[in-house]
Amino acid sequence: MITVPLRIRLVQDVLRSGGTERQTVLLAHAFRSAGHDVGLVTFRPGGVLTSTLGDIPRRVLQPFDLRLNWFAPRLVSTLRRERPDVVLLMGRMANSRGTSIAAALPSAVVIGTMRTGKKLPAAFRRSLPHMAHIVANSAESARSLVATYGLAPDRVSVIHNALVFPPEPDDRNTNIADSARAALRATLGAPPSAVVLLCVGMLRPEKNQRALIEAAARLPSALDWRLWFVGEGPARAECTALATRLGIAERVRFLGFQSDPRPLYRAADLAVLASRAESLSNFLIEAQAHGLPVVAARATGVDECIQENITGTLVAPDDPIALAAALAEWIAAPARRAEAAPRAISFAREAFAPAARARAYLDLFHRLHRLHRPQKV
Repeated sequence: MITVPLRIRLVQDVLRSGGTERQTVLLAHAFRSAGHDVGLVTFRPGGVLTSTLGDIPRRVLQPFDLRLNWFAPRLVSTLRRERPDVVLLMGRMANSRGTSIAAALPSAVVIGTMRTGKKLPAAFRRSLPHMAHIVANSAESARSLVATYGLAPDRVSVIHNALVFPPEPDDRNTNIADSARAALRATLGAPPSAVVLLCVGMLRPEKNQRALIEAAARLPSALDWRLWFVGEGPARAECTALATRLGIAERVRFLGFQSDPRPLYRAADLAVLASRAESLSNFLIEAQAHGLPVVAARATGVDECIQENITGTLVAPDDPIALAAALAEWIAAPARRAEAAPRAISFAREAFAPAARARAYLDLFHRLHRLHRPQKV
């Protein structure tokens, strides 16, 4: 089948450091590399991921950063001037504009995305019937779109997240990787005997980092461990205070935002997540691709990120006792971690390969474009 280049525009509120925003940038580059005319429209200027756009054209709607994620002046008129064949809405704020975009651009295929485990805003829910199609990044989210929000199954597709941070070439050289791992661990105060637990993500209440701190405080005193948090957010101060109050502050490090977390994946031993709201966790995918087994709470879509009892363990959400027990088992079992590592690498790199995810999107775009604007025979 011969495909034609498409004019694709992605819409995002702001390029913050979250998983959805990283997927936006990754997909934009993949679509561009496949020969399509690709651009990005954001509501707010700036954002920590701006430097990762490279040569992807970007239209910014706010004249300066008003710090309002929902405010998108001239969104419709900007997209009209762009004359896209396909508009891909990324994130809750962008998807909440689906009704007006679809009405204003009848010749474009407007595609929404479901990338959250949280309840959808009212404007997002109202937009669902007006968009041509919705892409969910987990099967569980797709089922929710049908069962909870009433979409027809043929209007929903599942395309899992792509692996954003694949292992670097140096990771194939054991000597280089081991040297970098030892140096970073020493810098961050983790002795060779310690098992480093790593959690990467924005520090927000729904990510529930405090549950990890509470579980860590329950670990047997004989176990040697360190807990590293990567990311920023409004819950950081609360989590820092909690670690101090529970007497484990010397074992817990808050490392802030990291533009490239791969060195930390190499330096850690176990990926941990206690989130209450996910759709599909980029962090767990990336961690396994670097050989880290997983201990995670069973939030939406998390069971699709791992191979339970093979690459990791899932526990009930908001259960620090069960979480502590699972952590203790993995910390005390270096042979089990070593056995799980190659299985995690194989699973994550194959199931979430970026090229395959981008092809799935482009196949969907072409199919919907042909249906929307039938080709003459």
